[in-house]
Amino acid sequence: MSPKTYESGGKAGRARGPLTPTRVAVGALALLALIFIFENTRATKIRLLIPEVTMPLWMALLATAAIGALCGAYFMRRRR
Repeated sequence: MSPKTYESGGKAGRARGPLTPTRVAVGALALLALIFIFENTRATKIRLLIPEVTMPLWMALLATAAIGALCGAYFMRRRR
C-alpha cells in the first residue's frame, strides 16, 4: 500500500480548497448576472399587485436576485 492516506466517508477524489470548480462556476455566473443587472439602467414601470412604481431596471433586477438568493439559502439550510 502506498504511504498516501485517503479520507474516508466517500469523499475521496473531491477537490478541496478555496477554488473548486463549483465555486469558480458559481462566481462566473454571479459576475455575469451582475454585469447584466448593471448594464440595464433604464427606468421601467413595475406593477406590484396594485401599485405601479417607476424605478431603474437594475434596481428591480438586483432586488429580485437578492430575494432569490435568500430563498435558495433558506431552503438549502432547511435541507440539512
